Amino acid sequence: MSIRVAVIGAKGRMGSHAVDAINDADGLELVAALGSSDSLETLLEQNIDVAVELTVPKSTEENVTFLVENGVDTVVGTTGWDNDRLARLEGTLKDHPKTAVLIAPNFSIGAVLAMRFAELAAPYFDSAEVVETHHTRKLDAPSGTANHTAQRIAAARDAAGLPAVPDSTESDPLGARGAVIDGIHVHAIRQQGMNAHEEIHFGSDGEALTIRTDSHSTSAFMPGIVTAVRSIADYTGLIHGLENILDL
Repeated sequence: MSIRVAVIGAKGRMGSHAVDAINDADGLELVAALGSSDSLETLLEQNIDVAVELTVPKSTEENVTFLVENGVDTVVGTTGWDNDRLARLEGTLKDHPKTAVLIAPNFSIGAVLAMRFAELAAPYFDSAEVVETHHTRKLDAPSGTANHTAQRIAAARDAAGLPAVPDSTESDPLGARGAVIDGIHVHAIRQQGMNAHEEIHFGSDGEALTIRTDSHSTSAFMPGIVTAVRSIADYTGLIHGLENILDL
């Protein structure tokens, strides 16, 4: 039987591509495509197996809570999920133990691999910083991908017993050194002509390593979304990151 899928945020850039990808994918059936003004209540009549939530940061938590409370497995590509939101979602999921939510900071296979490579490299270098570039329509900064990358680098460094990255900056009144996420500096660029790009910089005495990933089109995220929709029934609870269902 086909997996019955709903896309929420179907009129956005990611959502419209997701609608096409699901329609084209074997074993998936698109049964609902909701815009931002459509009521989620309509989904309760559609016998949905999986919802794909691709709206905006201010709406995503409420949408996902509604879906979990109604027992719908959900694949989330909307950013804005900080630690407080994740903790609240985990609390909701405890009351619905058969339901799963996958929150993916990035659905690009290349980006997921870049984060994994960064995690592997982190214990071997003294310095680490992240630079992300997106189109000017992006609503949040830094990106969820950059935030997740920094967290994973920091965790790998902590596990290896490394000290804080070296930085002698004493004055930065304009914030030129960027955001600091778990001790890792992250810089966000918003530029016309770009889509989604990340550079992860490592350095030690006498050498440097740069890991770069480029998603030139929204279509790059669709294989990851389709894979998540097909796989989420095998899980319960919160899955944070596509890498957790790709066994990376």
